[in-house]
Amino acid sequence: MTDPLSELHVLRPWWLLLLIPAVALWWLDRRTGDPLRPWRAAMAPELLAHLTVGGGANRRFAPGTLLLFGWFVGIVAMAGPTWRREPSLFADAAPPAMIVLRVTPTMTAPDLPPTRLERARQKISDLLDRREGAATGLVAYSGSAHLVLPPTTDKDVVLTMARALSPEIMPREGDQLAQAVALAARVLAEGKRGGSLVVLADAVAPDQANALRSTGQSADRPPTVLWAMLPPDRAAQDTTLQNAATTLDARLVEVTPDPTDAASVARRLDSATAPAATAQGDEARWQDAGYWLTPLIAALVLGWFRRGWSLAA
Repeated sequence: MTDPLSELHVLRPWWLLLLIPAVALWWLDRRTGDPLRPWRAAMAPELLAHLTVGGGANRRFAPGTLLLFGWFVGIVAMAGPTWRREPSLFADAAPPAMIVLRVTPTMTAPDLPPTRLERARQKISDLLDRREGAATGLVAYSGSAHLVLPPTTDKDVVLTMARALSPEIMPREGDQLAQAVALAARVLAEGKRGGSLVVLADAVAPDQANALRSTGQSADRPPTVLWAMLPPDRAAQDTTLQNAATTLDARLVEVTPDPTDAASVARRLDSATAPAATAQGDEARWQDAGYWLTPLIAALVLGWFRRGWSLAA
C-alpha cells in the first residue's frame, strides 16, 4: 500500500510564496511592537521580568501570533494540500457505443415484422435496457451519413431520435456504410474513451467493401458488431453482410425473436477495452484537501472576537 506521506504535495504551490511576507510582517511587528525593547538593551532580563506586568507565557498567544498562525493555515489551505486521487468519473462506466443505423427503403420491408426498420428500433431499445447508464450515440446513413446524436446516457433521447428516422427524411438514397463507420469512429475518437460500433443493416452495397478497406485497417477501427436486420435464414446466406463483417473484423449477429441477441451484443460491447481512456486517462485528479483546514481557520478567527484583543496588545 502506498504511504500517504510519500504522495503529499500541494496543487497550487505558488500560494506558498505568501508565507514570505507573512513571516516578514510578523518579525517586523515583534521588533517594532515591543514596548520593552529599549529596556532590554539596558537591563538584565531577570530584573526586567520582575519589573514588568503582563509578560511571560501568555505572550505566545498574543493576537499577532495568532494572526500569523491563521495566515499560515489559510495559505496552506489555498495551496491545496493533497495526498490521494479522486476516483475517475468513468472508472466504472461501461465503454460508450455508437449505433450506425441503415435508413433506406429496403429497411421498410415487412419480412421482419412489423418492418426491418421498426425491428431495428426495438433491438436498439433492448440493447439500451441492457446497458443502463452507458453512453450511446446514433449515426444514420443511406446515400450519405449523418450524426444524429453524440454519445449520451439518456436512452430516452436515443430512442426518440431513432423513432424519428425514416427513408423519406434522408437526403439521398444509396449505401454509404463506409462513410457512416468512419463518422462514428471519429466521434468515439474525439471522446477519448474508447468504445464500440453497432451497425444495424439489412444489406451492404458491393462497392462498400472496397470503401471500407480504404477507410483504414481494422486495427484502427473500434470493435464492431454487425447486426443483420434480416430473417435469420436469410441473414446466414447473405454474402454482402458476411463480406462486410469480414472487412470490418466484426461479429455478425442474427436477429432473435427474444432479447437474446441484444444481450449478446451488450456483453460484447461491455467487454470492449477502452485504450483511449486508459492511455490519455480520464485520469483521476488529485483531491484537494484544503477545505479540511477551514474549521481551524474559523476557530482562529473567533479569537479576534475576544474582548480587548488587538494587534497592539
